[in-house]
Amino acid sequence: MSEPKASTTKPRVVCCIGDTHGFYTKLQNLWSNLQTTIDPSDFNTALIIFLGDYCDRGPDTKKVLDFLISLPSKYPNQRHVFLSGNHDLAFAAFVGVLPKPLDGSEFSVAWKEYEANEEREGWFKGDGYERMHLQGRRWAGSMKDKFNAAKNTQYKGSIYDAEPTFASYGVPHGSADLVKAVPDEHKKFLADMVWVHEEDDVCVETEDGIKHCKLIAVHAGLEKDKDVKQQLEFLRARDTRVPRIEALSDRQNVWNIPKELTENPTVVVSGHHGKLHIEGLRLIIDEGGGKEERPVAAVVLPTMKIVRNTDVLAN
Repeated sequence: MSEPKASTTKPRVVCCIGDTHGFYTKLQNLWSNLQTTIDPSDFNTALIIFLGDYCDRGPDTKKVLDFLISLPSKYPNQRHVFLSGNHDLAFAAFVGVLPKPLDGSEFSVAWKEYEANEEREGWFKGDGYERMHLQGRRWAGSMKDKFNAAKNTQYKGSIYDAEPTFASYGVPHGSADLVKAVPDEHKKFLADMVWVHEEDDVCVETEDGIKHCKLIAVHAGLEKDKDVKQQLEFLRARDTRVPRIEALSDRQNVWNIPKELTENPTVVVSGHHGKLHIEGLRLIIDEGGGKEERPVAAVVLPTMKIVRNTDVLAN
């Protein structure tokens, strides 16, 4: 495939916004800083890609979703893409809005692969669990050991730290009442999230000038040893037969750009990893990692400028 032809028109601004994790005030401040940083005409027509993980850890998931849902009407000339993160997929699973498995099977068929973890993770067993995707049961579960040794923190309810999300809707962690408490517009948002987003032509500033690239946005990344075309077909289809979606959940195996995508310039942008990492066209934008003391960041293309909620900008 040949490289896209250079255009004489001004490159469209693309903003990729990292994991919010229920921190509404951080999201508000980041959005304000993006507005201040970017030329108004460019901002009002920008492509805005949210990289997933809107819920859990922080206190205001409900307000975050309200904010995201309001954007298309407030900024009708922008394009908004809402990727699903692994946390969001699990939230969607619990409230029953994930697409059904393509083969017509029950979600419970896939539990067996991970059943050795059920006791430790205290999988949800309340109303409706029999028809629930594995990640919904894990999301609303109750960790047996409350201390997360890997992160040196206490679990907030479940392995997903979902307790603050329940609280933001006014119900106790692990309560089936959350299904009724979540408004229909929030359920629709969760149901409509995409697992991957692709753009045929975005611009990136490099030392050699503006480069025209394909862009693939996916929450964690693409697996290094699997055919990219097959991965993209799977992600577009949102095939929930699989109990764990590697491109939304994995770490090491999705860190780099698959070799076959390096033959033609392709930006692969993700959140998920609790790091801000830019290496060539591999962009990982998750500086916050859901931690209260760390900023939420965005990257703006074509300039590759990093904008944070903590930036103090002149008016």
